[in-house]
Amino acid sequence: MSSEPQVAGKESVIVIDAEGSVLGRLATYVARMLKEGYKVYVVNVEKAVISGDKNRVIEGYKVWLKIKTLRNPERSPKRPRNPIAIFKYAVRGMLPKDFTKGRARLKNLKVYVGIPKELEGRDMVRLVSASSSKLKGEFITVAEVAKALGWSP
Repeated sequence: MSSEPQVAGKESVIVIDAEGSVLGRLATYVARMLKEGYKVYVVNVEKAVISGDKNRVIEGYKVWLKIKTLRNPERSPKRPRNPIAIFKYAVRGMLPKDFTKGRARLKNLKVYVGIPKELEGRDMVRLVSASSSKLKGEFITVAEVAKALGWSP
């Protein structure tokens, strides 16, 4: 048995508030919950943070956008530019590489910018272990990174 809290009810659904959470730590927790079979909803994903100097983080993501294939550059992989896609890409990297298992688990993940009306009254989990208050250095929000990559809210 895991030490994580069990959710009661017909469906095992967890609603996580990403505000003030570190992106990588939160993605790790979400990937683990998806592997256990939960449906996970993440709200306020644009308010999650990435640790590091602002310019270094943005330049790292911009370099990532320029990677193309040599064989057919027009059909190169599409890189995420909005907060939802950035978060899903982080979680996808932590799921099994087997196409069918990883894709099936990723379908149980719903990510939102802000809080949608259907989830407003629900209890939301805030992860203390992923809190940005433990960071000693600089950090930047996912929304700021996405805006630098061309996302318009």
